Amino acid sequence: MNNVIRQRLGRYVRKTCSFSKSTVNHIKVTGLFCKNII
Repeated sequence: MNNVIRQRLGRYVRKTCSFSKSTVNHIKVTGLFCKNII
């Protein structure tokens, strides 16, 4: 379970870092991340 959470957080950080230039993209990636967890 911990490894799954760690992997998902790692992916989330990489995605948000790549889109961090735009606030809108950051919000979109955060929304997608939350959908995938739930």
